[in-house]
Amino acid sequence: MRIGPRYKIARRLGADLFEKTQSPKYVLRAARRGRDKRRPRSRSDFAAQLREKQRARLLYGLSERQFARSVQSAIERKSRRDDEALFQALETRLDNALYRLGIAPSRQAARQFAAHGHFTVNNVRITIPSYKVKAGDVIRLRKGSAGKTPFANLADNLRDRTPPAWLRFDLVKGEGTVLSAPRLKREELPFNIGAILEFYRR
Repeated sequence: MRIGPRYKIARRLGADLFEKTQSPKYVLRAARRGRDKRRPRSRSDFAAQLREKQRARLLYGLSERQFARSVQSAIERKSRRDDEALFQALETRLDNALYRLGIAPSRQAARQFAAHGHFTVNNVRITIPSYKVKAGDVIRLRKGSAGKTPFANLADNLRDRTPPAWLRFDLVKGEGTVLSAPRLKREELPFNIGAILEFYRR
């Protein structure tokens, strides 16, 4: 998905959305712009909800249609709370799992790795970034991809990386395992998941 001018988006939605906007260059640029910045206008509830929706959508690198489909599916599910269902739907995407394991430096890179079929899930080659992983799934780098440049120093890159509690990477076997469904902790989210759900319920 083409995201657009990251500096411009980061000024509107927050610098933590992209890797390149967390650099000293961006901080300096933002400081210069802030000298003559006008006082921000107060936001309506709709504007605040829209901002949170855009933050989450861009953070996971999804199109409007993909994100809306995930939210509507979460709202319609009756087996668990809608906020928990949405969080799990976003986190258990294969591209996000690759990013969380530390295999990819960004979600955009992870999306490319998945789409190009570099990884298998339970020994089946998967080329769909939105493929949902579940507890017990084993994610492996294909032998044919192991010698490619992005994965040349994979073991060294992962040595100091700590994945979230629902994932584990075995350096000896060179495989990632999904231990459980990710658990929602609202206070740790970089966006307001409740505001997003309210936006789509309007």
